[in-house]
Amino acid sequence: MDHIANRLQRAYNALLKAVSDVLEAKESAESQRTSRTDAALEQFYNTFQLFQAACDQAQEFVDSVRQRIGSECIVDEATGPISQKLIKLSEGGNKSAIPPLSATRLEQMSRAVRLLVLELQPGSSAAIPQPTTDNRTADDMSH
Repeated sequence: MDHIANRLQRAYNALLKAVSDVLEAKESAESQRTSRTDAALEQFYNTFQLFQAACDQAQEFVDSVRQRIGSECIVDEATGPISQKLIKLSEGGNKSAIPPLSATRLEQMSRAVRLLVLELQPGSSAAIPQPTTDNRTADDMSH
């Protein structure tokens, strides 16, 4: 994570330097277009693209961490923290048993995972399908 933050910081500092270079070039050319201002603008554009790439990489990292944390929370919600259950089991004398997961909890966990996947997909901010109460089939609806 530190390397991502460091890369983002370096890209930001380079962007500030490029902005400063553009402003200095324009000021020295008295706002006229010169080869120096063109070069400074070109450098700014390239630096801006690198800054955007660093931001995108940081955003991808944040999204992956958020997804991993969400998945871990779902598992903990469905099964409870495994370490606590293992401690309780070991106190009872059964050191190798893992508590079973009920079918109902498994189904709830599966639904939650599907909803999270839909929510995390790009462009589907609120596109979570709702169950329908309409009993008509697809053939009935096409007529």
